[in-house]
Amino acid sequence: FRFGVRIEILAMKISFRISNLSKVYEMGEEKVIALDNISLEVPEGDYVAIMGPSGSGKSTLLNILGCLDRPTKGNYLLSGESVEKMNDQELSALRAKSIGFIFQSYNLIPYLNVVENISLPASYEKKSSLDFARAEELAEIVGLGDRVSHRPLQLSGGQQQRVGIARSLSNDPSFILADEPTGNLDSKTTSEILELLEDLNQKGKTIILVTHEE
Repeated sequence: FRFGVRIEILAMKISFRISNLSKVYEMGEEKVIALDNISLEVPEGDYVAIMGPSGSGKSTLLNILGCLDRPTKGNYLLSGESVEKMNDQELSALRAKSIGFIFQSYNLIPYLNVVENISLPASYEKKSSLDFARAEELAEIVGLGDRVSHRPLQLSGGQQQRVGIARSLSNDPSFILADEPTGNLDSKTTSEILELLEDLNQKGKTIILVTHEE
């Protein structure tokens, strides 16, 4: 209390915290150091761009943050949970519950339509509440409400990436990891995708985006 006014200081919640993290690939007698002693904190609700040229370790770092790969050494806490101590089953459950992925190459299933591609991650999560109506709603959110029955080959690159963004939201994750999400798109479509990501961040999603483009 000061002058009769109560002053409260709220602790900042950290989504991602890595400390002295390294990743080394061994190829025969040769060792390739992809990440060398990296430390990083990302507050909850933040929007961070990891930048650098091709081959600088950006995607390797994102894969580790997304629990798709393990570090050679170092510590990684995701919302306070020690990730490096988890087994494969625990990591899979954590990904399904908390993390949405957006890929440069879209990674859509060609024989599934928009709604079916959006629903795909939820099919791996037994407790998922996603249904057809919610998948259609996600398609509407990313501007594809009139394309729900289209398959990937019937969509433009920008539309396919919008499907990828909707898919990343299918389990209502707290965190979105985007690996060069505009790398295959023209400048106009890039702006539209970045606006979508900005809107998601404004709605509370923590976003880490990897890119080589300023």
